[in-house]
Amino acid sequence: MNIKQIILTTVVTGCMALSAMAAGFAHNTNTNTNININDMTNNSKKTLVAYFSATGTTMEAATKLAKVADADLHEIVPETPYTPADLNWRDKSSRSSVEMADKSSRPAIANKVENMEQYDTVFVGYPIWWYIAPTIINTFLEQYDFTGKTIVPFFTSGGSGAGETMKYLKPSAPGANWKEPKSLNYMGEAEMKSWIDSL
Repeated sequence: MNIKQIILTTVVTGCMALSAMAAGFAHNTNTNTNININDMTNNSKKTLVAYFSATGTTMEAATKLAKVADADLHEIVPETPYTPADLNWRDKSSRSSVEMADKSSRPAIANKVENMEQYDTVFVGYPIWWYIAPTIINTFLEQYDFTGKTIVPFFTSGGSGAGETMKYLKPSAPGANWKEPKSLNYMGEAEMKSWIDSL
């Protein structure tokens, strides 16, 4: 082999080595990029705590829940606020009594959640009225498309359980993945975190 052939062979071998190195670098770069994109996708999942509170009890529980779950907080505000007279369950003609006697009642809401589509999990809180959720919760659920989202109901009460809550709430968001309702009466942060982790 003469000198020219030796030089040519060396040049060709060097080019092939550089090409292999470049291909390997490109593969590693693409792999790293995919990992980062997946991480970003997982981190983009957000949680919302939405609640209706007539006396402040559910608001207190919801605020604590949002803190523990690292979630955004949204109050469901009725267009017409409830007065103490409205909440008199002993009076069959009171506003709340009339609304709860009519399961098709949909009290108007004054505000909305911005960009509901960004949330994957929505905790929905309310007081128990007549052994179910207030019908304003149905109004809230029917305002948005919850298809594919997870809804976690939670409630406060004077001692009663969830009653027939799910029977009347599920039809208002049929495409959602529903979890069983949970009472947050007197629940501390440690117990709340344990419950959230179990979902």
